[in-house]
Amino acid sequence: MKRLLLLLPAASYRNEDFLAAAKRLEVEVIAVANYCHQLAPAWGMSPIQALPFDQPVAALKQLLPALGRKPDAVLAVDDSGLDLAALLCEYFHLPGNAPEAVRQTRDKLAFRNLLRRGSLLCPEFAHLDGDAAGAGLAPPLAFPLVVKARRLSASRGVIRADTREDYVQALRWVRAIQAKADRDAAELGLIVERFIPGSEHALEGLLQEGKLRVLALFDKPDPLDGPYFEETLYLTPSRLAQQQQEAIARTVQQACTLAGLETGPIHAEMRVNARGVWLLEVAARSIGGLCGRTLRHALGMSLEELILRQALQLPLPQVRHEAASGVMMIPIPRHGIFHGVRGLDNARAVAGISDIQISASPGQLIAPPPAGASYLGFIFAHGDSADAVEASLRQALLQLAFEIQPDIALSEART
Repeated sequence: MKRLLLLLPAASYRNEDFLAAAKRLEVEVIAVANYCHQLAPAWGMSPIQALPFDQPVAALKQLLPALGRKPDAVLAVDDSGLDLAALLCEYFHLPGNAPEAVRQTRDKLAFRNLLRRGSLLCPEFAHLDGDAAGAGLAPPLAFPLVVKARRLSASRGVIRADTREDYVQALRWVRAIQAKADRDAAELGLIVERFIPGSEHALEGLLQEGKLRVLALFDKPDPLDGPYFEETLYLTPSRLAQQQQEAIARTVQQACTLAGLETGPIHAEMRVNARGVWLLEVAARSIGGLCGRTLRHALGMSLEELILRQALQLPLPQVRHEAASGVMMIPIPRHGIFHGVRGLDNARAVAGISDIQISASPGQLIAPPPAGASYLGFIFAHGDSADAVEASLRQALLQLAFEIQPDIALSEART
């Protein structure tokens, strides 16, 4: 039986889907999590299940004595485990991406420098160190601009500024968000870049010996112009012209080659305008949340099973986009405490809707971007065209009413 070391962050939506895929493939799973090592024993968890993912070198030293024999593959479910997974693959001489390649794509500043060195389209940008990220300095670029935390994902810590007042407020808020979420916040500083106009898209793919295999190209039909950038709709196949789709794939391939990424899932985000393809990020992992479930029909299996198959060197399926599909990441309308949802039956009865998953739990504190990094849930649809799928998703969302108890005012969280 093949043995898989799976890094499962506590807050990931996808843990169950990866574990279910491993069970279907009859793979022995060594589950490693980033739970608190002090609380883990009280929860009946062994020390191997409580590693500091954000300290990969220390985590590696803690894990090796407890691991036993060498695994056949190592996979990180989400961003938080990518650095540790790369170190483990290097240590065990397993197929994987080099630690430096992963670091270059996880860090927004390093990635921007990579794009510039490779002569790919890249907005003007500037790095603000920990001291310079204060509120009293003039902006280093012309407006409109975007202030970003360096290693956060899911639009967390990303704010557009159109005026000096916006900029000062964005600096304070993003710095506070990063300080709470990243232990290295003080030394990382922030990144500021010119806002890129255009339509936004996402590419899902696999790298095999450095060559990109496109699994899907998603359109994001809702405008993402700020000041915050909460994603909602993903639709595939893309409605872009074939020439533009090919340009996106070429650009993602170039970026992966520049970074030194060689194998495994790839999720890339980009904007497209008259000048071409502007990469926002390339991540050495698959799409976040439960959005990968939109590809089940095209793949004939779950995306997680496909990823495990590649890691374990098992046969891979052909991709057949015979119908359109999409997902609505249900946005969080305001900061507060989630209590429940009404209208689920009516939403599920909308033509084209295949599933609705409410992922927020009653009593959970929720917040929209830029402070939050989660969704209320996910709505899935299939249909004959992307237009039909989009209409189904929007209609289903209109049927839902969420009960959210007000909590601390969002302005208080900025200070």
